[in-house]
Amino acid sequence: MLKKIICFLSGLPMTIVAGGFLLLDLVPHLIEEFGNTTLHLNVLPFDPAWVTIVISGIPLLYLALWRIIYNLGISKISSALLITIAMFAAIAIGDLFAAGEVAFIMAIGALLEETTTNRAKKGLKNLISLAPTKGRRLRNGKEEMISAEEIRQGDVLRILPGESIPVDGTIVSGETSVDQSIMTGESLPIDKGKGEEVFCGTINCFGSIDIVATKVGENSSLQRLIRMVKEAENKQAPMQRIADRVASWLVPVALLIAVLAYVFTGNIVTAVTVLVVFCPCALVLATPTAIMAAIGQATKHGVIIKSGEALEKMGKVDTIAFDKTGTLTYGRLDVSDILSFDESISETDILAFAASAEAKSEHPLGKAIVTYAKVKEVPLVESAAFRMTTGKGVFAEVDNHNLFCGNEKFLAENGVSIDGQVQSVLRWFRTQGKASILIAEGKKCIGVIALSDVLRPEAKDMVFSLSAMHTRTVLLTGDHKQTADYFAQQVGISEVRAELLPEEKVLSIEKLQAENHKVCMIGDGVNDAPALKTADVSVAMGSMGSDIAIDAAEVALMSEDLSKIPYLKRLSNATVKTIKFSIALSMCINFVAIVLSLMQLLNPTTGALVHNAGSCFVVLIAALLYDRKFE
Repeated sequence: MLKKIICFLSGLPMTIVAGGFLLLDLVPHLIEEFGNTTLHLNVLPFDPAWVTIVISGIPLLYLALWRIIYNLGISKISSALLITIAMFAAIAIGDLFAAGEVAFIMAIGALLEETTTNRAKKGLKNLISLAPTKGRRLRNGKEEMISAEEIRQGDVLRILPGESIPVDGTIVSGETSVDQSIMTGESLPIDKGKGEEVFCGTINCFGSIDIVATKVGENSSLQRLIRMVKEAENKQAPMQRIADRVASWLVPVALLIAVLAYVFTGNIVTAVTVLVVFCPCALVLATPTAIMAAIGQATKHGVIIKSGEALEKMGKVDTIAFDKTGTLTYGRLDVSDILSFDESISETDILAFAASAEAKSEHPLGKAIVTYAKVKEVPLVESAAFRMTTGKGVFAEVDNHNLFCGNEKFLAENGVSIDGQVQSVLRWFRTQGKASILIAEGKKCIGVIALSDVLRPEAKDMVFSLSAMHTRTVLLTGDHKQTADYFAQQVGISEVRAELLPEEKVLSIEKLQAENHKVCMIGDGVNDAPALKTADVSVAMGSMGSDIAIDAAEVALMSEDLSKIPYLKRLSNATVKTIKFSIALSMCINFVAIVLSLMQLLNPTTGALVHNAGSCFVVLIAALLYDRKFE
């Protein structure tokens, strides 16, 4: 019941009422002072400031007492306590307007903070509002509408155009375009077909699709996203904890100075003014408002920051370490080169021979060649005979051609000679980090197909942007050194550490930290989780990264767009600068106000205006982070 009353009094409607009565009290004060008259203009049987004191002062008193009772240690002494003391001191000397003004402007500051926080939480509210409540399950050939809680893994669901997808799943029939903006920040719908994944909360734009549920309830991507954002709100940044501690010891210092001011001046008004202007409210507001605004800004752009601490530390990072596969690259093999060593055989023929021979293969390289041939609409021929030698290659009879597809050793074992030209081509492909499949007909090598991981197109610009911010980049990968060097050269990373086991990645990060570097690790795989935990700040590629990597990381990118990394760095830098500027501004305002109070140039009324104006400035400066452009 008491909390309801406090919430009612501190809400916007009652705060407006409090402001109205304070204004009624202010007008007579101004007329009397500037009009040089003693005419009493108050038509009420009581001083209107009392209404303001009751409405805005009771929540302030409640907060001060609550912190004394429930907070631990020095944190019992809070800024609310100092303002409450100042309010009662002003009442004691008969300056009801000053008492009401202190309480009212503190209420305004609290409303501004709440507004900023609510705006920052807009992304989370959008996520929660998008959580579907129902799904259309197919069972025994019939459709039935059920609640989202009833959907189980393995259920087949039908999603009609315009509907939200209720769970994570895989399309089993139909084609459509899906609006994934809430998950990835991508502005355009993504085309989806059979076998592709869809995510909970995203919107089916066009065609009807059937999906099989893979992650349901709390395990869905949307619910996981909501949990991560909630975690971010419950964690404080180190600067915020420091500000809280500073606020605690400033209170006794303020009381001491106020007592000394009274002792030396003999003027109780001066002592009360010191209490009013000394409150560190702006200092306390500086960090949480900036952190929440920045987290809200990041959520809009598909970057989930799990804690204010991670955001602050990211602003101090000077070294970013990248995994290669799945981070700088897409993590999938694709055909990059097709060469024919026989002028009578075209490159298309080489691809057709290899894809037809590999059609029954389970090897990833073989599957990649077959997939590429299908994309290029190259016709495949059913093999009459097929034999696979594990780790080496395959033999197949295709349209009366005896074909061998595999590595050098496999071809040599089957009597195929590898001449100097072929050896030179293979060495060239190895320097580029590419895997090679040789194709031979009978005893003659007729061609080669090279496959490579695909570099993300935005990777080079991302590294350039980080370099422009004086941020060092390092590649940490388990790949062969030649492969690592090739991809690092393509994106502009000069420092490469290759052929690393997971524990060696951890050692590499610890070595960088020992050199007094603040390190951010970016990865996506299970093997990256230890390194992510070791780094000062960790970022996971959320849309395709493993669950373990996402859980280990403090920041998750909900799209595969690496340009979000420079954005994150700029946002973090701006947040840290905003916090430092706000703290410096608040302390300067407090210092000047204290000096003016001791010089008796400020009274409780004007002192409250000066001090609380600083608090409002701090909150408004933080609010600007939410809509600032960092792209």
